[in-house]
Amino acid sequence: MTKYKWTQNVGLKLTAFVFAVVLWILAVNIDDPVKSTTVRNVPIVVTNEEVVTNKGKTYQILDGIQSVNVTVYGKRSVISKLDSSNLVVTMDLSEMEVNTFLVPLEVSLQGLSEQDKASITEFETTPKNVQVKIEDMIKKDFPISVSTTGTPRDGFVVGEMTTNPEKISIGGPESQVNNIARVVARVDVSGKSEDGVLSAELRLYDGNGNVMDDSMLSNNLGEEGVSVNVQMFRSKDVKLSFEASETPAEGYICTGWSFEPERIQVCGTKESLAGLTEIRVPSDVIGLEGADSKQDVTVNISPYLPEGVRLVDESAGNVLLTVTIEEIGVRTIELPVESISIKNLANDLKVSFGGNDVLELRFTGTQEELDKLDIRNAASIDLSGYTKEGIYEVEVHIEEAASAVKLLDNPKLRVILTEKRDE
Repeated sequence: MTKYKWTQNVGLKLTAFVFAVVLWILAVNIDDPVKSTTVRNVPIVVTNEEVVTNKGKTYQILDGIQSVNVTVYGKRSVISKLDSSNLVVTMDLSEMEVNTFLVPLEVSLQGLSEQDKASITEFETTPKNVQVKIEDMIKKDFPISVSTTGTPRDGFVVGEMTTNPEKISIGGPESQVNNIARVVARVDVSGKSEDGVLSAELRLYDGNGNVMDDSMLSNNLGEEGVSVNVQMFRSKDVKLSFEASETPAEGYICTGWSFEPERIQVCGTKESLAGLTEIRVPSDVIGLEGADSKQDVTVNISPYLPEGVRLVDESAGNVLLTVTIEEIGVRTIELPVESISIKNLANDLKVSFGGNDVLELRFTGTQEELDKLDIRNAASIDLSGYTKEGIYEVEVHIEEAASAVKLLDNPKLRVILTEKRDE
């Protein structure tokens, strides 16, 4: 019956096991051996700073070390309850080594009874020392610029902005102060539609455009900080208009012009925008004297804005103006290829125009008939006989709009035929 020997005397065996566990716990607590534990991220407390500051200098901990890990040796019952609030890591600048600028770290206890303190046998910090950099303290003045975040209320844009104060005095380690490239007051204009004074967040930027850590720097702003006086402008969409007074070369005439963009966004006060519907560019801006071909002119419209009005986008002031100059009795029309009618295309083929956007057509006739010529629905191509894929030059047929108007050239259009395929 040996197969049942493990199930015999179960109660006695359980009692023995429990007794052994209790005996082990008692032994551990009575003996309370020395163990170690590591408490992480204990802040460094700097003392005796006047050793450096009284000489008109300042210090900076290299590598940005602000806290260290501390290994504590002592009785298990005590160190098991320790956390960072029980440890004080001190960096005493009066203990700094002159040649290496190394400062040893010392550890002390707080928040423990004297008996518990006595049970702690040793401390070990990682690292054991920290290195500091000693620099001259300097102070410089910087102008304060403004940047905005957020989007104003619809129909409004940010206008003039001024800071209070306009400049700031910043002091600190020489290397950090000299590294400041610009000082910016950031304001949030989300949903704004009225003028007002807004509190701003001050940011320092280095020469690479990175935000700087200002924890070692001081300034003269005090508790009030910096504020920004923000003026809100209304925005408006207005059209552009151009005039041309100069005459082209003899035998030529200006048949029209186009410009891009045709409308612009401007902003200003409610009073300055009242009644403003267009921006008119003076006639002497467009030089057509003696011109005998199409002219492309870039015009900066900013100087022609009314007083108190400016562009919403200051970089969008250039307008490309295209002026069409043609011989008297001749008119050129640029016809979009999409408006050309396609006839007799094979069912198994599809057509494209290979990137061509417009077809240029030249007509001759009386100026009166040319001025009223309309060929928007008069152009077509016949693809009967084109039954295979390929690239072809196809003649464009134009229905004559009037007997007094003739097409000067036989226009052809480059078409690409490809086979229809299932997706």
